[in-house]
Amino acid sequence: MLKKMRRTLLAAAMAGGVGGAVVATAAPMTLQDYLALSGPAPTRHVAYGAAPSQFAELFQPAGEGLFPVAVIIHGGCWTKEFGGITQMRNMAGDLAAQGVAVWNVEYRRYDEEGGGYPGMYHDVASAMDRLRTLAPEHKLDLSRIVLVGHSAGGHLAQWAGSRARLPRSSALYVADALPVPVVISLGGLADLRNEQALIKTSCDRDMAQLAGVASAARPDIFSDTSPAELLPAGVRTVLIHGEHDTISPPRVGQDYARRAQAAGDAAEVLVLPGGSHYDEVAASSPSWAIVSAQIRKALGL
Repeated sequence: MLKKMRRTLLAAAMAGGVGGAVVATAAPMTLQDYLALSGPAPTRHVAYGAAPSQFAELFQPAGEGLFPVAVIIHGGCWTKEFGGITQMRNMAGDLAAQGVAVWNVEYRRYDEEGGGYPGMYHDVASAMDRLRTLAPEHKLDLSRIVLVGHSAGGHLAQWAGSRARLPRSSALYVADALPVPVVISLGGLADLRNEQALIKTSCDRDMAQLAGVASAARPDIFSDTSPAELLPAGVRTVLIHGEHDTISPPRVGQDYARRAQAAGDAAEVLVLPGGSHYDEVAASSPSWAIVSAQIRKALGL
């Protein structure tokens, strides 16, 4: 029965439906497997601020362009301990080989000077909006763009896709944020309010580290940091979770999708049979056929 289900899921995924795996017997990737991931050097390293972690990497495909763009945001529990941007080069290199320009974003995490709230969010926003200045030189088609985030980066990608909904009173508000029609969250942890217990057990993070401290001017710390509080965002969200993901299990995506749909947004959940929290971002994993197909679909390829 399980093998039949996986074959069915694979066929549906290749048709743009539910996710599956190419090789059902592949062992789920471990944290050690993830940390060993690497990829090609980027085309360009671009600083968007003065701090060491305020930069992004551009992977420009061969050819004349215009190139569709995938913005990818790494996870790692919002801490510098687990790296992230180096590992994301694995998927960036594969996407660039498929003709997709990739903007691999680094940011100040909670345990870096200036990180946490509001700096971490300012970093992601600055990196996003920097694409407008790079587009002409690097032949980027910003009308075909998708946001892809993993784990903690799923939270930040979903937040970045929701920026138009930020209250004007927020320190994070900017006018004319770069619009993104589709966000793909890979094992994301985006509902900060309702997933506090999971985030604590999975990442040992307290909400003050991620969302700041309440004040008279900002009594609700989730109002401008949790994508779930910014619904409807007017974007389509694809929530992809590995079958064996224990850090952000499929239930997390299903709960978020129900909330997004109830608010009027398009949202769907794909489960990667045999996949872990780390298969979601590895071009060497059987799950990558499903993830990359969803990225191409979002870009109209």
